[in-house]
Amino acid sequence: MMTSRNAQFRFYAELNDFLDEEKQKRSFVYTFKGNPAIKDAIEAIGAPHTEVDLILVNGVSVGFGYQLQAGDRVSVYPVFESLDITPVAKLRREPLREPCFILDVHLGKLAKLLRLLGFDARYSNDYEDDAIVACAVREKRIVLTRDLGILKTSAVTHGYWVRSRDPIEQVREVLRRFDLYKRLRPFQRCMTCNGRLERVDRAAVVSRVPPQVAAQYQDFFVCAACGKVYWRGSHYERLRQKIDKIVDDD
Repeated sequence: MMTSRNAQFRFYAELNDFLDEEKQKRSFVYTFKGNPAIKDAIEAIGAPHTEVDLILVNGVSVGFGYQLQAGDRVSVYPVFESLDITPVAKLRREPLREPCFILDVHLGKLAKLLRLLGFDARYSNDYEDDAIVACAVREKRIVLTRDLGILKTSAVTHGYWVRSRDPIEQVREVLRRFDLYKRLRPFQRCMTCNGRLERVDRAAVVSRVPPQVAAQYQDFFVCAACGKVYWRGSHYERLRQKIDKIVDDD
């Protein structure tokens, strides 16, 4: 019969969001048997591995495969997307430099806002978890989800658990988490299907828009994927105000 062992853990910053209240922002004892991988211990405590980027055991950085020992003192830190910690052992490769996302079924409004800001954001209201994981691996996408279970899938290397239920605050979370403010490219993607927008000659689309729109506007854009036509009407100004609200309120 295996003897129970103890190690001391402390989680930092936003990783405390995943812990029971009595374990937040303090050291606590974790009891285990055998020598589990530290990744398994961290996820058993509650934090998905995709949210972790630095683990110190007795003051030394270790990888997810480190086998927990009795008496270990473990410090667990969140992903540092915007902070250079290269002198120590980060647990994943460099952050995705051209970030693209896949979102679960709960985040449709967030997907539209990310597209509005110019980010590649795959979404469907019928995606199953397996399909999300497969797409993330195949296309090197960051998983955005309200479901912690997806982020504990070993195949997922980049992901984020969206805390807020408000779409505006959700998109702010993502911008902050992945340090994306310098990457904003508004009005370059279709908010409906995620395709890229391309400028087209007015004559090519004039028959596809209301007569008053054709008479008033000269510049038109078409989604290369679904063919939807866009122009900078009153809706453009409303969306511009929404972008300002997202950015200025940060």
